[in-house]
Amino acid sequence: MRESIIRSFQIFVFLSICISAQSQGNIKKEASDSTIVDSLKKSVTIFNYDLKKPEITLSKEQSLKFLQEKIKSQYWNNDTDQLRLALGQLVFEASNPPYDSSEYFLKRYPYDSISIPWEKFFIWEPVKKKASAGSTGEPTAEIRRAADTTAVADTNMFSAILDSLFAVADTSAKKVVKDSVIVARDTLHDKIPTVEEPLAAVANESLMPDTTFFVVIDTLNEVKSSRKGFPFKYYKYPFQSDSIQVAVNSLLKYLEDRDSTIINFTGAGNRITPVWLNSKAETMTRYWLRNEFNDSVTVWIGAPSRNTFDLYLEQGINLKRPVKQGVRTEARIDVQEVDKSKLLDVKKITVKPQYWKSRGDASFTLNQTSLTNWVKGGVSSVSSTLDVIGYLDYNNKVSKVVATNFARLRFGVVATDDDGFVKNLDLFETNSKVNHKAFGKFDFSGVMLFKTQMAPGRSDGKMVSKFLNPATLTIGFGLDWKPNKNTSVNFSPLSYKGTFVTDTVRINQTDYGIAADRKSLHEPGVSLQVSNVYKPTKAMTLTNTVQLFTNYINKPQNIDIDWEMTLVAPINWFTEARINTHFIFDDDTKSLVYNKHGEPILNDLGVQKKTARIQFKEILGFSLVFRF
Repeated sequence: MRESIIRSFQIFVFLSICISAQSQGNIKKEASDSTIVDSLKKSVTIFNYDLKKPEITLSKEQSLKFLQEKIKSQYWNNDTDQLRLALGQLVFEASNPPYDSSEYFLKRYPYDSISIPWEKFFIWEPVKKKASAGSTGEPTAEIRRAADTTAVADTNMFSAILDSLFAVADTSAKKVVKDSVIVARDTLHDKIPTVEEPLAAVANESLMPDTTFFVVIDTLNEVKSSRKGFPFKYYKYPFQSDSIQVAVNSLLKYLEDRDSTIINFTGAGNRITPVWLNSKAETMTRYWLRNEFNDSVTVWIGAPSRNTFDLYLEQGINLKRPVKQGVRTEARIDVQEVDKSKLLDVKKITVKPQYWKSRGDASFTLNQTSLTNWVKGGVSSVSSTLDVIGYLDYNNKVSKVVATNFARLRFGVVATDDDGFVKNLDLFETNSKVNHKAFGKFDFSGVMLFKTQMAPGRSDGKMVSKFLNPATLTIGFGLDWKPNKNTSVNFSPLSYKGTFVTDTVRINQTDYGIAADRKSLHEPGVSLQVSNVYKPTKAMTLTNTVQLFTNYINKPQNIDIDWEMTLVAPINWFTEARINTHFIFDDDTKSLVYNKHGEPILNDLGVQKKTARIQFKEILGFSLVFRF
């Protein structure tokens, strides 16, 4: 309705302009009409009549997704529309295995393996009676009275529990169920009635003076099978496996009689003759067999039974065999040499795109200092640093999705004569970023950063950190700007930073900004990540990574800064010199305060003060590098 009103308004404006232009001169009218039409075309008010329908190409997955959406009931006036039903059948056939495989499976399935004996559907109870059998072998009146008094009042209920096929096809078994109240078990021989042996026959046996009767006191609505691999949860009626088998065979026969297949015969002239194959087709189709000279002979093609062809030659056509030639002449075959100097036609090679690429490098640095009777003082020490980085990148140019992932482990220890082995560097971090093309050099981006350490850390004899204590997780959504291939600026206005300390018994969580009664700190905010790779010379590489985060709820002016710079200068193919600096400032991370004499500074309550201070680390050394 809204579109009709807008279009009517546009036509009214257009007619008003035309009428206004009609009152002026001819020259002005032509110019005005041209200007109006051009302006309306530019504003898409008048659609271009030269617009061509684009070529539409869909894969199997795209076609299924499109038609699955189209056959939803909200798009149709009538849910039983023939087109909708046909589209639904097409989607079902295309998204499931072929029918032949299901037919093969159903015909060979062992239905006896899913049967449950019929007596399992009744609750049997023994009743002891003293009685004696007559000379004729018939049950005595006392036995019959006991059976009548013990039986369930309404014996018709047993017919309700029978399977439909069992009730119709096996009347003797139905009679057995109704007469089941006179089943007996003597003291020397136990006997449970079966379908093959009616209960009346059991009752006619000679009964001992002490006789136990098995009577049906109730029926079960649900019976489960204890067999391993039984496909059903429970059965409500006996003989369900037989009913399933009969129903499956009935439907398979129905489909075999109903289904048909069309075969197209094509000959010279591209003429197509369709022939239907099924058990109901009795018609014959005329078909012309043509040769290269356009001479033809007709045959009749038909399918009198399923998967069967009949071919009949047209009446009135005679076939003559050639007479054996008695005279032979010399035959000559022209042989043409192939010029092998020419290249054969090269077939098109399909290159499978490689979306994932991985790489990694590891560096090991070892420093050693030995002092003996050194007058100026010092400490002998040995230090080592291991830095391992792994990269996994994904690039799909078709879907315009790019993902960069890396994991890094940095660990260093120093050994001195006074303190023994002490770690001086410990960092484990992972960084993942997923980009989707937005516009220009901007991408929609999602970033996740996780940082922790591997080994316990101590300060002043106290444990201050260990694995996952603390651990920080940063997640952000925003835009990623890449002005060139060496620079990336990621701005995430929707960000989250979480700091976690789970072992609050041995680690003071307040050193990391977490409340004394909490184990985690959650901060919503804004994050900015800048990474740049710069080459001062052809061999040297300078890498800078800056991460900024601010909590826009609590003290947004206090910005967390994490800046790492690495300068690498290769010496040979396996050795390089490295300078690494790491600058951190986090307003939530507190450290103890000392005066210039190394004495602790106390607050008004007599507790040593803590404050947020700049953290800085610098490493200079020669490393052995391994790339893989």
